[in-house]
Amino acid sequence: IDRMVMDHAFDRDGLAGLLNQVTPREDIIAAISRPAESKPWYKYRPIFLTPERIRQGAAFVAANAETLARAEADYGIPPEVVAAIIGVETFYGRQAGGYRVIDALATLAFDYPPRSAYFLGELEQYLLLTREEDIDPLTIKGSYAGAMGKPQFMPSSYRNYAVDFDGDRKRDLWNNTDDAIGSVARYLSEHGWEPHQPVADPARVAGDGYRAYLDQGLLPKTPLTELHKSGVDPTEPLAEDLPAALIQLEGERAPEYWLGFKNFYVITRYNRSPLYAMAVYQLSEEIRNQPRDNVTPN
Repeated sequence: IDRMVMDHAFDRDGLAGLLNQVTPREDIIAAISRPAESKPWYKYRPIFLTPERIRQGAAFVAANAETLARAEADYGIPPEVVAAIIGVETFYGRQAGGYRVIDALATLAFDYPPRSAYFLGELEQYLLLTREEDIDPLTIKGSYAGAMGKPQFMPSSYRNYAVDFDGDRKRDLWNNTDDAIGSVARYLSEHGWEPHQPVADPARVAGDGYRAYLDQGLLPKTPLTELHKSGVDPTEPLAEDLPAALIQLEGERAPEYWLGFKNFYVITRYNRSPLYAMAVYQLSEEIRNQPRDNVTPN
């Protein structure tokens, strides 16, 4: 309260009254302690790569073709990638979360020491956002982590990257699909998306030299020509000087090896998990490859 009053001129009594209406949630602590991203890849993938999510993704692209084309023109993000982000996050807006955002953020800010500093900052951003957008902070619902709307933006991302993409003078990520599309595209663009460049490619590995590259993180910094010398090769022909990161995912019977490029890394800026980024990438490919003559717009 002192921080919001001193730094942002909030009314002390009003803010105290608001926070007195917060309900701490033990189920939120439980949920953040067992995220889906803690699953092995072979159990995580089937959550998002389902025939229905793929079909609905193709329908989402067909129904929003004009807006997605404009987002690609403005920000360089392919329609199927924007659709896959929204598809993984909320099943194209159908599952946006049932927790009050203020309860989620306050619970994690004050009762979850491992990430209290981060969530305290997001609670600050949420209070600023609801004041700026003239929204009742007690009414907004989202995920157990406080992510909101069709694309599940955290409050800081909402304030920094959300756009009014349909020109109605409001940034509405809860109800406005145009704004959600434009905001996802802007987020990826601002984090360094490279148009017309690959995202990921299955890798073939041989020998033992490749193992040295498995603990170097997701930021692509090793040229393919260097990886080749250590027994790592892409499946598709790609430029030899293209930087990549070698990624190992847990398959049901054996490890899967992938090369992640700059755009894969950009997707991990949305969610830091390589499992998340791979699910988005593979869903986007499935959506892109759906026969358009069999797609019925939502």
